Amino acid sequence: MKIERFSKEHEWIRVAAGIGTVGITDHAQRQLGDVVFVELPEVGRKAGSGEAVAVVESVKAASDVFSPVSGEVVEVNGDLAGAPALVNEDAEGKAWFFRIKLASEAELAGLMDRAAYEAFVKEGS
Repeated sequence: MKIERFSKEHEWIRVAAGIGTVGITDHAQRQLGDVVFVELPEVGRKAGSGEAVAVVESVKAASDVFSPVSGEVVEVNGDLAGAPALVNEDAEGKAWFFRIKLASEAELAGLMDRAAYEAFVKEGS
């Protein structure tokens, strides 16, 4: 079963078999505007929950991408280096940033489901 959760920093994570795929939300990419550069973490990097592990740059600003959970980065999306605009085209799909092996699935309880995230965004986060 796949679990989908969202952070207050506008990252999404989809977890299956202890591995989480992480990216930024569609809301976040709309706020950024045209994405021109993505810096991904190194495979093997250990990350704490809420730790900045990647960077996304747009014509407007540069923003950190935070790991929504603790764990070890096991894969990065190499497609983003050559095509950062994928983030604008499919932020919650093909434009995932990294995959992380979760240290503890219990951390997912501190994140929002889609309905809670959409309410959070509506409140003007």
